[in-house]
Amino acid sequence: MFQLSQPLILASNSPRRKQLLKDAGFSFEIKVLPTDESYPENMPRLDVAGHISRQKAEMFKGLYPEHLVLTADTVVIIDNQILGKPENDSDAFGMLSLLSGTTHEVITAVSLLAGESIETFSDIARVSFKALTADEINHYISTCKPHDKAGAYGIQEWIGMIGIDKIEGSFYTIMGLPVHLVYDILKPYFV
Repeated sequence: MFQLSQPLILASNSPRRKQLLKDAGFSFEIKVLPTDESYPENMPRLDVAGHISRQKAEMFKGLYPEHLVLTADTVVIIDNQILGKPENDSDAFGMLSLLSGTTHEVITAVSLLAGESIETFSDIARVSFKALTADEINHYISTCKPHDKAGAYGIQEWIGMIGIDKIEGSFYTIMGLPVHLVYDILKPYFV
């Protein structure tokens, strides 16, 4: 475990982020506050994840002044359209059908609140799906229930194993936490 000069809070309910941060050797506690995840309609799509991650960090200002607070947000972008978390199976099917046979971008932004200062950075990866059949999409939705994932898929799950034929960038950015960048942002706080 890495020792930080201040205790760390992961402000996320994502089991993937929790596991990645733990596997990277960090000790932390989880605290989540409800946050408005809206963004201006005219905002460049590449800036949305950073905007939302920063909003999440802003919610913690003044609450835990002795802690470092890490927040994150992941968006999937195809044809300048953001695919959020699907509302139901039909929505998930539509998203995966849209991604089938194409290449899209996944952006994960991370914010670190230290005292009153917030530092935000993001990482981009490109993901190429082969053409998926309706049966493959339905099987994935029924077995993996991807309703808590941007773009309706988890790269580490069955659909990623059989459907993704190329990625450019960090696998972990696609999973929801660019661990290599998180390590670098936390490095100044190592004791």
